[in-house]
Amino acid sequence: MNEAAAAGEEALARGAGGAMLYDASCLHHPDTAVFDLAHWQAQGALETTRGGRGTVVFVRASRDQRWVLRHYRRGGLIARFADDRYVWTGADRTRSFSEWRLLRQLRAWGLPVPTPVAARYQRAGLCYRADLLTAELPVRRTLAQALLQAPLPIEAWHAIGQCVGSLHARGVQHADLNAHNLLVGASNDIYVLDFDRGRIRARGAWERAVLARLRRSLLKVTTGLPVDRFTAAHWQALLGAAGTG
Repeated sequence: MNEAAAAGEEALARGAGGAMLYDASCLHHPDTAVFDLAHWQAQGALETTRGGRGTVVFVRASRDQRWVLRHYRRGGLIARFADDRYVWTGADRTRSFSEWRLLRQLRAWGLPVPTPVAARYQRAGLCYRADLLTAELPVRRTLAQALLQAPLPIEAWHAIGQCVGSLHARGVQHADLNAHNLLVGASNDIYVLDFDRGRIRARGAWERAVLARLRRSLLKVTTGLPVDRFTAAHWQALLGAAGTG
């Protein structure tokens, strides 16, 4: 593969049947091996995996660098027929390249999202498969996990609302904002994951739709838990901080 970019700038490396985007300041020598579990396992760098629609793996890239590798997979009924295959409509429209570039823009704006390291697609005829490599965020605890353990202080709900509001202020539409892709730190630091199918657009009614999806997720994950885990007051605090209360 050919490397051609200054450090810190978007770089593209092409290979037989595919290509990868990467940040030369994070990945100095692009190699598709970084997307293969066997590569990390052979180095003893494979840490843990996380379930869900996608396959998410935490790896130790170096002593002070930890990365998250995600293989794109479909959800719903179509997953029975095309588990990890997507229709080819051009390199720039692949799920991995689109998300990598979106994350890069959001990081440039100082938003609390993962730093994109590399993305690739592998084309086979009319379909392709895709992977994304990002730097691990400071925390792993999701909002869903936090609520399972204990109620959150009102300050945390304010912080969540402010985080969502900062995305919307930039016109960032998250395609599936839910309690599993919001991370909560010990000091109420909030981060957002999974910008697959996300986009930047003019502000509008879609913002309330995003929040409505989040509320449905919160109701779902707190079903059967003590009533103090998610209350009307929590939701109003979130909405107020998001600027839509």
